[in-house]
Amino acid sequence: MRTAQVEQTEKVLVVIPAFNEEANIEMVVEELIRKCPELDYIVVNDGSRDRTAQICREKGYQLLDLPVNLGLAGCFQAGMKYAWNKGYKYAIQFDGDGQHRPEFIGAMKAKMDEGYEIVIGSRFIRGKKDYSLRMIGSRLIAGAIFLTTGVRVTDPTSGMRMFNRKMIGEFALNLNYGPEPDTISHLLKQGASIGEVPVEIMDRAGGESYLKPAVAVKYMVRILISILLIQNFRKRG
Repeated sequence: MRTAQVEQTEKVLVVIPAFNEEANIEMVVEELIRKCPELDYIVVNDGSRDRTAQICREKGYQLLDLPVNLGLAGCFQAGMKYAWNKGYKYAIQFDGDGQHRPEFIGAMKAKMDEGYEIVIGSRFIRGKKDYSLRMIGSRLIAGAIFLTTGVRVTDPTSGMRMFNRKMIGEFALNLNYGPEPDTISHLLKQGASIGEVPVEIMDRAGGESYLKPAVAVKYMVRILISILLIQNFRKRG
């Protein structure tokens, strides 16, 4: 007879970072519950100024309510600490804006079960990138990762990423691990194995993205500098 702890370590935790997502959070969680009732989840409210936390409490959603805004890195780390402390085998980053689709989580888990440590939901295994500013940035980041690690990642900016127990520990216990492409590059340099599965990522369901064109350019430049230069000085485990 298996213990409850063993049963839990076989499960996936869906970590849903949410900042000012009152327009989307109910739809995101309800769809996840409907399509993947076997999965556990935690909404990590990142000090939202709107009704995000209130909606979660009213609906009885699993909620980790941060008292201040930590930004995506700190918010995601809080969710990974929860996954680590609860003994989950896998954890997946799942945006609270409606862009990520729950029907692809099963395929990502199946890929993880092959022995990978990180699995990325990729838009470009089957589809092609256009030549918009964001996709040019994605091409540059993918090229930088290949140049520095020898690994081809088709969709390095995809935020739909699943991690195994070892990687959960990396994010939960290290202060300098944010869920960004430069961290993926760093983990690859440390020998992490990475796989990709095809997914579809939708447009934001409601509200506004913080990644405006000027912000997107700064983001791409920062990530490229980090991958090509800063990673050479980053502490390795």
